[in-house]
Amino acid sequence: MNEQPASPLATFPNPAPHRDYHIHMEIPEFTCLCPKTGQPDFATLLLDYIPDRSCLELKSLKLFIWSFRNTGCFHEDVTNRILDHLADATEPRYMRLIARFYVRGGIFTTVVAERRMAGWTPAPAVHLADFPCQSSTRN
Repeated sequence: MNEQPASPLATFPNPAPHRDYHIHMEIPEFTCLCPKTGQPDFATLLLDYIPDRSCLELKSLKLFIWSFRNTGCFHEDVTNRILDHLADATEPRYMRLIARFYVRGGIFTTVVAERRMAGWTPAPAVHLADFPCQSSTRN
């Protein structure tokens, strides 16, 4: 697999750098190629991060993800490489990428990779009550 993706990542300044807040993105259409067979592999990527000074711009993220479409790579490798590129571009306080690959040979593969800024310690979690979703607005 290439060291550099075909599409550069753009960022924008964090609008609230004084606060730890969680950004969650779901990318349901990730594709790459199996390096052994050349067959397409499909995955849903779940990206969670706490920004420091910059945030990912969505269109450049989409184009970056698309740049892997014709690239042969193992699941473990591509997940870690994507995380490294995203974290290098944004330098977040914390970032986690979960890649849930569709079944291949009767096996589902999920790869989880994380990166944490040196010296950053998250605030203790606050647990709030769960409320049922309103069926008319969301599933």
